[in-house]
Amino acid sequence: MAFGGLEKKQTAAPMAEINMTPLIDVMLVLLVIFIITAPLFTHAIRLDLPKVAAAPARETPQTISLSIDAAGKLYWNGSLITLDQMRARFAQAAKAADASEAVQNGDAGKATGQPEIHLHAERNTRYEVIAQVMGAAQQAGLERIGFVTDPPPAARQ
Repeated sequence: MAFGGLEKKQTAAPMAEINMTPLIDVMLVLLVIFIITAPLFTHAIRLDLPKVAAAPARETPQTISLSIDAAGKLYWNGSLITLDQMRARFAQAAKAADASEAVQNGDAGKATGQPEIHLHAERNTRYEVIAQVMGAAQQAGLERIGFVTDPPPAARQ
């Protein structure tokens, strides 16, 4: 028999056969892991934003235009503000929307009377600033955020 150490041989030569069982066990475990994790690789998010052909967003009295330049400066309806001032204005806007909605609708439907935030960000704006703006809006209870993009050069004419 050729099982390595089961037979007593007269010569003390090393075993020259490779035991394939551990290798096969490891390969089967890896195969099961890849089968389980393969569907997770198909849910990728690819972002390459700003130039889009879309209908222009309509401006309503409850629309907040928030612009962010490449340096990270914030502009609330055209006037320069700080991040703390923006958070305070978000809180005021959310309170005003909740108060007016409670009077009109009897406190039904949270997102219908909220102001809509139109977020204008330059292409070179750091995502960290955009994430802070979105987080501040969410903390204030504002749920309607729209990203405003430039139309492609052909559609501008």
